[in-house]
Amino acid sequence: MRVLGFMTGTSLDAIDMAILETDGERITGFGAAGETAMPEDLRALALEAIAAGRAWKRGEPEPNLFNHLSEDIATAHYEAASAFLTARGLSWSDIDLIGFHGQTVMHEAPKDGIAGRTRQLGDGRLLARLTGRPVAFDFRTADVAAGGQGAPLAPIYHVARAEASGLTPPLAVLNLGGVANITVIDRDGRVQAFDTGPGNGLIDQWVERHDLGRFDAEGALAASGRIDAHVLAALMRHPYFATTGPKSLDRYDFTLEPVEGLSPADGAATLAAFTAETVALGLRQTGVAPAAVIVCGGGRRNLQLLRELGLRTRRPMITAERAGWRGDAVEAEAFAYLAARTLRGLPISFPGTTGVGTPMSGGVVVDA
Repeated sequence: MRVLGFMTGTSLDAIDMAILETDGERITGFGAAGETAMPEDLRALALEAIAAGRAWKRGEPEPNLFNHLSEDIATAHYEAASAFLTARGLSWSDIDLIGFHGQTVMHEAPKDGIAGRTRQLGDGRLLARLTGRPVAFDFRTADVAAGGQGAPLAPIYHVARAEASGLTPPLAVLNLGGVANITVIDRDGRVQAFDTGPGNGLIDQWVERHDLGRFDAEGALAASGRIDAHVLAALMRHPYFATTGPKSLDRYDFTLEPVEGLSPADGAATLAAFTAETVALGLRQTGVAPAAVIVCGGGRRNLQLLRELGLRTRRPMITAERAGWRGDAVEAEAFAYLAARTLRGLPISFPGTTGVGTPMSGGVVVDA
């Protein structure tokens, strides 16, 4: 099938799109990929929805904003992809299936025997009507209902992508989005995956708070600062790091409180070191020493973060592009791949990735 995958991450910066040729097991071709900046009005509404999601108590009706925003998100994806396809001489009839992740507005991991909650906004049925193509969406709900973390879901794609590249394990794939997560593939094919801690999320918030943009471009601000060892130690005392995977995070599970009082540069340097130290800890917790770490996501452009990762993990950091991957498209490709698996009823989450009891399929497929 020729599948169009979408991803909008917690950084709220863009709608990522990628076409993948796959049957949900093998990858036979890579089509076009690209992104469209998230419209500012939609970003503002998404931030409102995230705030509402964080305040949404169990047992209460979901916030009214969710339904309206789900339609807006679907429409924005349709408009972005229509222009994307037209610019490449394609039409919707060239697409067999759509993988639609939607926008995460809240995520609560299971705790003390209580099932987690996760919510991705995006009206898959509306998108199917607009495009005239079948849409796979709502990939996380079934896993959470079965006691899983609901995240990360990309590991099964990372395995397939590594195989398509002829890469030999032991190998790790690190995604540096708002939250950082790793997929570790051992020599025997065993896969472990989990969220390691903040990725770019805290750094982005810090930079925005100081009116220095939305992110630390190339890590220049962090590179100009000094790491505060006491603050870093305080950050590492968060109880999340005392547990091993499978485990998952919401972007807002950590705050900037520990770095308050630092200069903008020192705060950025300390937060970059924090992300790197949590990745190093996560790798140690797997018990696997990967020959290399392939780094995907926007954080791979933060050169200071890459330097800290190399120092603290003592593993070679290979950017997605150096591995022959499309660094900005990996997550969108992953949801194209997951859509194909969902259509075929193949499992998308596993005991070693989300902690669910048995490999299970997930997602919902709707026809136009």
